[in-house]
Amino acid sequence: MSSEPPPASTSTEELEADLSAATISKKQLNKEARKAAKAAKAEKAGKVEKSQAEEVDPFAANYGDVPVEEIQSKVISGRSWIGIGDLDEAAEGSSVLIRGSAQAFRPVSKKMAFVVLRQSMSTVQCVLVASADHGVSTQMVRFATSLSKESILDVEGIVSIPKEPLKATTQQVEIQVRKVYCINRAVPVLPINLEDAARSEAEFEKAEQTGEKWVRVLQDTRLNYRAIDLRTPANQAIFRIQFQVENKFREYLSSKDFIGIHSPKLISGSSEGGAAVFKLQYNGQPACLAQSPQLYKQMSICGGFGRVFEVGPVFRAENSNTHRHLCEFIGLDAEMEIKEHYFEVCDIINGLFVAIFKHLNENCQKELETINRQYPFEPLKYLEKTLKLTYAEGIQMLKDAGTEIEPMGDLNTEAEKKLGRLVKEKYGTEFFILYRYPLAVRPFYTMPCYDDPAYSNSFDVFIRGEEIISGAQRVHTPELLRKRAIECGIDASTISSYIESFSFGAPPHGGFGVGLERVVMLFCALNNIRKTSLFPRDPQRLTP
Repeated sequence: MSSEPPPASTSTEELEADLSAATISKKQLNKEARKAAKAAKAEKAGKVEKSQAEEVDPFAANYGDVPVEEIQSKVISGRSWIGIGDLDEAAEGSSVLIRGSAQAFRPVSKKMAFVVLRQSMSTVQCVLVASADHGVSTQMVRFATSLSKESILDVEGIVSIPKEPLKATTQQVEIQVRKVYCINRAVPVLPINLEDAARSEAEFEKAEQTGEKWVRVLQDTRLNYRAIDLRTPANQAIFRIQFQVENKFREYLSSKDFIGIHSPKLISGSSEGGAAVFKLQYNGQPACLAQSPQLYKQMSICGGFGRVFEVGPVFRAENSNTHRHLCEFIGLDAEMEIKEHYFEVCDIINGLFVAIFKHLNENCQKELETINRQYPFEPLKYLEKTLKLTYAEGIQMLKDAGTEIEPMGDLNTEAEKKLGRLVKEKYGTEFFILYRYPLAVRPFYTMPCYDDPAYSNSFDVFIRGEEIISGAQRVHTPELLRKRAIECGIDASTISSYIESFSFGAPPHGGFGVGLERVVMLFCALNNIRKTSLFPRDPQRLTP
């Protein structure tokens, strides 16, 4: 009986190979198992997430994004929105509807969050707490905190008074949110952070000392994204101050029997002399943008109005990249008949600016304090009766202090600032008038002095050592006007209608012009005029 052959012997190498293959197979199995477990877990999480998403929220109507068609003037609902700045303790317990920009979010938990809403210069804290009794769900809290900063929100809720004073908002009340709707979402990442743009130099210095790193928003970046930059509290305050200056200018001069006028900005020739004009073609004719309303103010006086003023744009094609020059600014101009002396114009300036300064100090404290927090400054010092010094007296003060100035030349920026410091030290004022300038440094329409034709019946007005106003008695005789224009290099034929208007009987008159942006800049001691120009136009900037 035959037996089966014995099994072949197995080598050591074969056994090691089998063991190695088994080990690899086991590792692969473990890897696949882990992968499967991970997939199962993810699937389960997805199902849970989907389940939560699909879960019906009984309060879903109390929040969400408002469709565009709902705010395309579709309906007048009769609802009433209250201004955030009007929220105070008197409103405690009342239901209010507010609209504002989402300035900050602070989630506390899944069931609670804080949202700060801003409207202009006012902010209020809104509190979301998930509660079935109040119609607030966890989904609503999640929706609110998922929104991007600066999105526009409508919030409806109950006004309450917090136990502790609020440091982060202007309003000392809270809104217990019942409904929140997003009217328009901002992009998730803004080009500049509003918190960074609103910080003061002192805050940056303190951060450097503690090792914190904050982003400094530079001027060009601010101006490139001006629509965001304008939202800072300081900027909101600056342009409210600017409005008050303009409004008081109109109000005061109206009370002194001045009439408001509007002159053309497209003209055939230079209104100030010199080459600093923007030239263009006007229906095939050479033209330029008005450097001032000067010629038309005077022609209005010739037209019998007696006293006129204008608020309007002024264009200067000067390649001046300085802290105080713009190519386009808002001019505050006035012209008036004078009976005997051009000091009658100076008296109007005295009354006007003292009235403006008082008005700002007494009625704009909130705005001035807001500006001061980011850009600290000392209140302007001025006298009830404005100091007047002759140009020669000013030159002598500078000379006595060691600064030599050409007696028949103009003051440069450095000399102006030094004279401002000297006047403040000696007379205790930062607002003064310097008059009787050399004729050679004044425009062609300036009246020469009766006793020395090398000087003129003109003046400049200074704030904090910088010139803000130029003014003078004007030449009102056509012969002298034509002569002066030619001497100043102006083609008299381009302003023939202006010169001719003085041939029909023109009363003696004088006036002045001031840049609105410069007044605000210097009153608030800001370091750059671009801070007081809404959308600045300088030699390098034409947009936005």
